Amino acid sequence: MGEQPKRPRLSPSRVAAVIPAAGAGIRMHGDRPKQFLELDGKPLLVHTLTVFEQSTAVGFVVLVVPEEAVDYCKKEIVDRFGLSKVRRVVPGGARRQDSVRLGVEACAGECDILIVHDGVRPLVVSSLIERAVDGAWEHGAVIAALPATETIKEVDGDGVVRYTPDRGSLWRVQTPQAFRTTDLMEAHRKAVQEGWGEMSDDALLLERMGVPVRVIRGEEENIKVTTPHDLEIARLLLSRRSAAASKGTPESEDRA
Repeated sequence: MGEQPKRPRLSPSRVAAVIPAAGAGIRMHGDRPKQFLELDGKPLLVHTLTVFEQSTAVGFVVLVVPEEAVDYCKKEIVDRFGLSKVRRVVPGGARRQDSVRLGVEACAGECDILIVHDGVRPLVVSSLIERAVDGAWEHGAVIAALPATETIKEVDGDGVVRYTPDRGSLWRVQTPQAFRTTDLMEAHRKAVQEGWGEMSDDALLLERMGVPVRVIRGEEENIKVTTPHDLEIARLLLSRRSAAASKGTPESEDRA
């Protein structure tokens, strides 16, 4: 038998990105949520949204923020920085899981693929977004991840090692994560209906429904900014990218 024809690429107009940025950022120990802290002269969240603004794989964006920050984000994030792909800014919920669900519901009927990306991962690159969208269109559900490079221990409440899993089968999960819209909406519906507890990511919701989730290789620089140390690393990486861009080298793009 010959090779199966490759599925045509999905039109970007049928792809939406949900960007949850409704966290309080308590580990940053600052007076502002981490997504609004300055990074290279702009709010951290602007860096994240700009990558999606420039992506040729995404048609529109739904931004999820704290309820009290909705008006601020519309004026000082979306309008001020010309982020025309941000179609809606919606208030989040008590948990990340709730915030993503509210963002997903705001996309109902308007897209075939939904990509979810943490608002505080500002160093994502466009090619990773494209690979996530293509992967979800082809396979249904994909997540960006990296192989574990250190030994992982399972430890009990007293600090005693209980188990050492095989590192070869362990991956460090990132976002973006991309799904067929119908699957992700059904997963969130069931989570509410059946009272599922907090899920650490959206892929876990689909796994619980029995939907296979595939891994695509993520990026080492695609860090999640949750602490002051992370913010400093992000500054250094952005500075390096800017220097590379000024020299015309493709440092800012992934090399997978």
